[in-house]
Amino acid sequence: MTSSFTIHDAAGYEQLMGRWSQKLAPMFIDFAGLADGEKVLDVGCGTGSLTFALARTAELGEIAAIDYSPVFVEETIRRNTDPRIKVRQADACALPFDDGTFDRALALLVLHFVPEASKAVAEMRRVVRPGGIVAAAVWDHLGGMPGMRMMVDTVAALSDAGRQLRARYCFQPMMQPDEMKRTFVEQGLVNVTETQLMIRMDYQNFDDYWTPIGAGEGPLGKYVATLDAAERVRTEAAVRDAYEAGQPDGRRTFANVAWACRGIVP
Repeated sequence: MTSSFTIHDAAGYEQLMGRWSQKLAPMFIDFAGLADGEKVLDVGCGTGSLTFALARTAELGEIAAIDYSPVFVEETIRRNTDPRIKVRQADACALPFDDGTFDRALALLVLHFVPEASKAVAEMRRVVRPGGIVAAAVWDHLGGMPGMRMMVDTVAALSDAGRQLRARYCFQPMMQPDEMKRTFVEQGLVNVTETQLMIRMDYQNFDDYWTPIGAGEGPLGKYVATLDAAERVRTEAAVRDAYEAGQPDGRRTFANVAWACRGIVP
């Protein structure tokens, strides 16, 4: 198993995270760089947020997109109308490409769900030509996602299982300051730079926030799916109370920070 991300339905993922990765993708591309004519690999394409942003940003020669989830691969293929984009199912830790195939390999919101994240970085480095770029971005679950911390802190106050969820969620791979940078250097990349990217997540109401989680999508949804009926009702009510924060239900907006890292293949 090379991904710890739980996905059942592409539409549910879009409501949970896809709409936000679409906002993050242009900022990540600006940081990673891009040039006309290049061959670019999107590692962990999801439903295509980065893939399609790449196609809009430059006159690229080729865009290869891979994901471990067949649900994501099927959805990206369904959405694609660009002949430059080729999508396939593959493992980030065993990329099915020859050495030096690409000018850039990019991974947006992926490495923190790869248990062997350093191996994925090594594979990205392998398939990029000398002088090419490897770049990745992951959410800062511990200090940069208050909307999701709102839930994990709430469930941590309710049960031991909730505290275990919080420990796992806040300390996934590549999330700590300089962690990705160290990994990039250890895997032989040079001129490594790490920065922070910020977007806002805007929810119309609590249902807009809760629906994909309640449906079992993502790591928080996976936790909810383990609860019995009574505990699930209790959990939803507690998270609703945290979301509303003593005011009527309605729009809420949360700043969200991602760590981003870029290095050059020597």
